[in-house]
Amino acid sequence: MLYLYFTYAFFLSTPVLGQMSTFLAYDAIYGDSSCPLSSLACSDGSNGLESKGYTTLSSFSNFPYLGGASTIANWNDPNCGKCCAITYAKNTINVLALDVSEDGFTVSPQAMNVLTNGQASALGRVEVTSAEVPASECGL
Repeated sequence: MLYLYFTYAFFLSTPVLGQMSTFLAYDAIYGDSSCPLSSLACSDGSNGLESKGYTTLSSFSNFPYLGGASTIANWNDPNCGKCCAITYAKNTINVLALDVSEDGFTVSPQAMNVLTNGQASALGRVEVTSAEVPASECGL
Protein backbone atom coordinates (compact mmCIF):
# COMPACT_ATOMS: atom_id res chain seq x y z
CA MET A 1 0.00 0.00 0.00
CA LEU A 2 2.85 2.41 0.81
CA TYR A 3 4.35 1.70 -2.62
CA LEU A 4 1.11 2.73 -4.34
CA TYR A 5 0.97 5.95 -2.33
CA PHE A 6 4.57 6.81 -3.23
CA THR A 7 3.92 6.15 -6.93
CA TYR A 8 0.77 8.30 -6.83
CA ALA A 9 2.54 11.15 -5.04
CA PHE A 10 5.44 11.03 -7.52
CA PHE A 11 3.00 11.11 -10.44
CA LEU A 12 1.29 14.22 -9.08
CA SER A 13 4.57 16.09 -8.74
CA THR A 14 5.83 15.21 -12.23
CA PRO A 15 5.46 18.07 -14.76
CA VAL A 16 3.08 17.61 -17.69
CA LEU A 17 4.86 16.28 -20.76
CA GLY A 18 5.63 19.12 -23.14
CA GLN A 19 5.22 21.77 -20.48
CA MET A 20 8.00 24.37 -20.28
CA SER A 21 8.89 27.33 -18.15
CA THR A 22 9.31 30.64 -19.98
CA PHE A 23 8.44 34.34 -19.75
CA LEU A 24 5.47 36.44 -20.79
CA ALA A 25 5.15 40.18 -21.36
CA TYR A 26 2.62 42.35 -23.20
CA ASP A 27 2.57 44.68 -26.18
CA ALA A 28 -0.38 46.92 -27.03
CA ILE A 29 -0.16 45.99 -30.73
CA TYR A 30 -1.74 42.59 -29.97
CA GLY A 31 -4.65 44.30 -28.24
CA ASP A 32 -5.44 46.51 -31.25
CA SER A 33 -8.40 44.88 -32.97
CA SER A 34 -7.73 46.79 -36.22
CA CYS A 35 -4.10 45.64 -36.47
CA PRO A 36 -3.69 44.04 -39.92
CA LEU A 37 -2.46 40.46 -39.93
CA SER A 38 -0.20 41.51 -42.82
CA SER A 39 2.01 43.35 -40.31
CA LEU A 40 2.82 40.11 -38.43
CA ALA A 41 5.04 37.12 -39.22
CA CYS A 42 2.11 34.75 -39.75
CA SER A 43 0.39 36.69 -42.51
CA ASP A 44 0.95 35.14 -45.92
CA GLY A 45 3.01 32.29 -47.29
CA SER A 46 2.29 28.59 -47.02
CA ASN A 47 2.12 28.77 -43.20
CA GLY A 48 0.37 32.13 -43.06
CA LEU A 49 -3.19 32.64 -41.85
CA GLU A 50 -4.45 35.20 -44.36
CA SER A 51 -5.24 32.34 -46.77
CA LYS A 52 -7.69 31.06 -44.13
CA GLY A 53 -9.67 34.30 -44.22
CA TYR A 54 -8.06 36.22 -41.34
CA THR A 55 -7.30 39.87 -42.08
CA THR A 56 -7.09 41.77 -38.78
CA LEU A 57 -6.59 40.66 -35.20
CA SER A 58 -10.31 41.05 -34.52
CA SER A 59 -11.06 38.48 -37.24
CA PHE A 60 -9.80 35.76 -34.86
CA SER A 61 -12.54 34.38 -32.62
CA ASN A 62 -10.22 34.31 -29.61
CA PHE A 63 -9.15 37.98 -29.86
CA PRO A 64 -7.48 39.39 -27.71
CA TYR A 65 -5.78 36.10 -26.74
CA LEU A 66 -3.15 36.51 -29.46
CA GLY A 67 0.53 37.31 -29.58
CA GLY A 68 4.07 36.42 -30.37
CA ALA A 69 5.93 33.26 -29.35
CA SER A 70 9.63 32.48 -29.29
CA THR A 71 8.85 29.32 -31.27
CA ILE A 72 8.16 31.55 -34.29
CA ALA A 73 11.55 32.54 -35.70
CA ASN A 74 10.49 34.60 -38.71
CA TRP A 75 7.94 35.18 -41.48
CA ASN A 76 5.94 32.12 -42.59
CA ASP A 77 7.28 29.94 -39.77
CA PRO A 78 5.80 26.41 -39.49
CA ASN A 79 4.74 27.26 -35.91
CA CYS A 80 2.33 29.97 -37.09
CA GLY A 81 -1.12 29.34 -35.67
CA LYS A 82 -0.02 27.09 -32.79
CA CYS A 83 -2.10 27.34 -29.64
CA CYS A 84 -0.46 27.42 -26.23
CA ALA A 85 -1.98 27.06 -22.80
CA ILE A 86 -0.12 29.55 -20.60
CA THR A 87 -0.32 29.36 -16.82
CA TYR A 88 0.61 31.95 -14.21
CA ALA A 89 -0.18 31.23 -10.57
CA LYS A 90 -3.54 29.42 -10.82
CA ASN A 91 -4.75 31.14 -14.00
CA THR A 92 -4.50 29.67 -17.51
CA ILE A 93 -5.24 31.28 -20.87
CA ASN A 94 -4.93 29.88 -24.39
CA VAL A 95 -2.94 32.09 -26.75
CA LEU A 96 -2.72 31.85 -30.53
CA ALA A 97 0.84 32.44 -31.80
CA LEU A 98 0.89 34.88 -34.73
CA ASP A 99 4.22 36.63 -34.51
CA VAL A 100 7.85 36.50 -33.39
CA SER A 101 8.71 37.08 -29.74
CA GLU A 102 12.30 37.42 -28.58
CA ASP A 103 11.86 35.82 -25.17
CA GLY A 104 8.91 33.56 -24.43
CA PHE A 105 5.50 35.07 -25.19
CA THR A 106 4.33 38.60 -25.89
CA VAL A 107 0.55 38.97 -25.68
CA SER A 108 -2.11 41.66 -25.61
CA PRO A 109 -2.42 43.72 -22.43
CA GLN A 110 -5.97 42.36 -22.09
CA ALA A 111 -4.74 38.74 -22.12
CA MET A 112 -1.97 39.47 -19.62
CA ASN A 113 -4.46 41.22 -17.33
CA VAL A 114 -6.70 38.14 -17.33
CA LEU A 115 -3.68 35.93 -16.61
CA THR A 116 -2.34 38.14 -13.79
CA ASN A 117 -5.61 39.32 -12.26
CA GLY A 118 -5.27 42.85 -13.64
CA GLN A 119 -1.58 43.26 -12.85
CA ALA A 120 -0.09 43.45 -16.36
CA SER A 121 1.08 47.04 -16.04
CA ALA A 122 2.46 46.60 -12.53
CA LEU A 123 4.28 43.33 -13.31
CA GLY A 124 5.44 43.96 -16.88
CA ARG A 125 7.01 40.52 -17.33
CA VAL A 126 6.28 37.27 -15.50
CA GLU A 127 7.53 33.71 -15.46
CA VAL A 128 4.92 31.27 -16.79
CA THR A 129 4.58 27.68 -17.85
CA SER A 130 3.26 26.79 -21.27
CA ALA A 131 2.23 23.74 -23.23
CA GLU A 132 1.03 23.36 -26.79
CA VAL A 133 -2.64 22.43 -27.04
CA PRO A 134 -4.83 21.70 -30.08
CA ALA A 135 -5.44 24.75 -32.32
CA SER A 136 -9.18 24.28 -31.70
CA GLU A 137 -8.54 25.50 -28.14
CA CYS A 138 -7.70 28.88 -29.70
CA GLY A 139 -10.64 28.93 -32.09
CA LEU A 140 -8.90 27.61 -35.23
